[in-house]
Amino acid sequence: MSGPVDALVLDLLEWIGPQPRPYVEVMEAWRTSCPRLPVWEDANQHRFVVRKYEAAQGEVMVSVTAAGAQHLQAHRPTHALSV
Repeated sequence: MSGPVDALVLDLLEWIGPQPRPYVEVMEAWRTSCPRLPVWEDANQHRFVVRKYEAAQGEVMVSVTAAGAQHLQAHRPTHALSV
């Protein structure tokens, strides 16, 4: 992976961080900031993020997967996540 979308995928992983974020919040932030770039799609294709319904919160949450954390560690070691 290299290029502008790849850098934005890393930004997405950093932004989500180690704790899940509501799906609605993720979509609002990333679709409006990158409407013509497939950042969300690429992150999903590479299995760097996962969506999961959390009954406790009553909504769908987005988390960085172990593969996403490893990818972030490999490319931005100072921003590594613990997942």
